[in-house]
Amino acid sequence: MQKVSIIGFDGALASAITGIIDLFRLAGVTWARIHGEHPEPRFTTRLLTRNGDPCRCINGITLLSDGSWEELDTETTENADLVIVPTIGAPIDQALMANPDLIIWLSQFSAPNRNSTSQVQLASNCTGAFLLAEAGLLNNKEATTHWGFSDRFRQSYPQVKLSPEKLVTVDGHIACAGGGMAWWDLGVHLIERYAGARVARELAKAFVIDAGRNSQAPYSALQTKRYHSDSVILKLQNWLDSHYGEAVSLQSLAAFSGLTTRSLIRRFKLATGETPTSYLQSIRIEAARRHLENSRLPVEEVTRLVGYEDVSSFSRLFRKQTGLAPGAYRSRFGR
Repeated sequence: MQKVSIIGFDGALASAITGIIDLFRLAGVTWARIHGEHPEPRFTTRLLTRNGDPCRCINGITLLSDGSWEELDTETTENADLVIVPTIGAPIDQALMANPDLIIWLSQFSAPNRNSTSQVQLASNCTGAFLLAEAGLLNNKEATTHWGFSDRFRQSYPQVKLSPEKLVTVDGHIACAGGGMAWWDLGVHLIERYAGARVARELAKAFVIDAGRNSQAPYSALQTKRYHSDSVILKLQNWLDSHYGEAVSLQSLAAFSGLTTRSLIRRFKLATGETPTSYLQSIRIEAARRHLENSRLPVEEVTRLVGYEDVSSFSRLFRKQTGLAPGAYRSRFGR
């Protein structure tokens, strides 16, 4: 029996705690019950908090704990094989400021002299990655978090190799999952790692979980990156909002902004982190997504409306940015 500890703190997302506990506790159980077989539980779980106090979640639900996380031995797997940090549901800064003891405690898991064969494995869901990053555990490691907070994460933790398009990342002994409900993807992944592919596959079928998801790109929305103070670039961004469907060249953008092409590229990238060309592509793809979600226009017409002529080229670009072909995107998100 593998031992799983979920870390509770005030302001956590309740479903990211109770949901993943359900997955682990019912691995090897639900499928057996469906088929009239003898259940074989594979995991034990505990919800641990600062002093063993109840966990007051962001939705108002209070969860009773099974003890204190301070009781865990961070050096061995004697009383925990896996430690999971759930989603931060409260304002992130508030949660980080309210949990300095937890951050210090988590930092112990980065001890360099640990025997890897007995090392406690760590995982975070969604914005729980902010707690791992704050503890320094993700430095020089690949990680993911909720796509909506990816820019903020990059600014706060530049040493982390953030891959916000990925739904689950694993680097060494640390796994991270993306959006708020990605705990089921994380849970199935970890159950496969600890209990095998068959148990994970049966659990996914029993819970009617799409275990084939591997990207959160289809769910992300354009973050327009207007938190800078360059008035010239802001004016250009506003213009692009209304003219993205036109034939736009780098030279015409430079002329509109009153800058040389070289200065435009430099200032635009400094302000937004992107080149003008990649930014224009993002705006066009976002517009295409809206058309596909809200209309029945043919893909050829959507292509033309957002400023492209070649449907195959547009489709390749759309798939690259969203992870889905235009038709598949409409099937999933269209009205």
